[in-house]
Amino acid sequence: MDLASVENIANVVLYEGYMLYPYRASSVKNKQRFNWGALAPREYSDAQNGTEAWEMQIQCLIAGDGDAEIRVRARFLHLTNRELGKIPEPADEVPETFEAVPSLEINGELYHAWQEAMERTVELPAFKLEAPITTFPFSFPDSREIEPIRDQDGKIAGLIIRTQAELNGEIEVRIEPAEHGLSRITVRIRNTAPLENAQDQSRDTALLRSFVSTHAILSVEGGGEFVSLLEPPEEFAETAAACENKGLFPILVGTVGDRSCMLASPIILYDYPEIAPESPGDLFDSTEIDEILTLRIMTMTDQEKREMRSVDERARKILERTELMSDDELLKMHGTLRGMERSRHAGNG
Repeated sequence: MDLASVENIANVVLYEGYMLYPYRASSVKNKQRFNWGALAPREYSDAQNGTEAWEMQIQCLIAGDGDAEIRVRARFLHLTNRELGKIPEPADEVPETFEAVPSLEINGELYHAWQEAMERTVELPAFKLEAPITTFPFSFPDSREIEPIRDQDGKIAGLIIRTQAELNGEIEVRIEPAEHGLSRITVRIRNTAPLENAQDQSRDTALLRSFVSTHAILSVEGGGEFVSLLEPPEEFAETAAACENKGLFPILVGTVGDRSCMLASPIILYDYPEIAPESPGDLFDSTEIDEILTLRIMTMTDQEKREMRSVDERARKILERTELMSDDELLKMHGTLRGMERSRHAGNG
């Protein structure tokens, strides 16, 4: 299994839509983010009559014997609410009270309120094909951190307050016999985090208790391989078509022809997707063309770049990479003629 290739594609899924051009907190598209693969608390899902999912299901087929071992790894983003605190006058110690504001400028540096994200991974132990139905609960604790912003005299002039809500969930795995000697594996990922008065809560509040950009990586070792659900062998076509997937769809990933790994993605992809070699790095919108986004960044005003730089560390890295790009690197992004075969490349085509 080409683990590096698998993780590169999985990270595209993980950060799709994390921030979008023009990469500024003030833009509308960056005020309404994280629409892919979000699993809300069940109470909120019920309050929204199911329009917000609380459960996802993956179902796929494995051809294998008793030596086959299956591994399941679920990944998602855990949001962090970044608030800014304005204080009446510079202080030597962190004050008990402050005024929450959308932005602050201190020592010529601009700061914005934002929703950051932390990567979370839940890795289950290996399963054999004859394993019973098993449910694995998991949780991540809440947290609150205050970071002082100091002025040129070393006094505290503002605050950055980062808050994470506790997350709770469970992953259920079921393996059962299917036709033609195959085995069917079903994985259900559920958000069991409580949310009081869910009917009165905003979507932003629910997102802080949600799994965002949820996806899963399934792998098999020791005498087994997955069956493509998109292009199964003819004799398995009917069995493959009967698999039920909800919110996620499994595709083969890694080296073309290797059937040891599947990525269950909330974004529709073909088997064996690839990152285009011309792509210089993440832009968080892999349905766009890297060259177009890069040229747009280059045309930003100094003030727009200043705001982009202040939003997030990931946005700052995009800007720095763009500003340091050579003419040869830019020309390379113009594209490559790949023939008439179906393109599997994400990002620049």
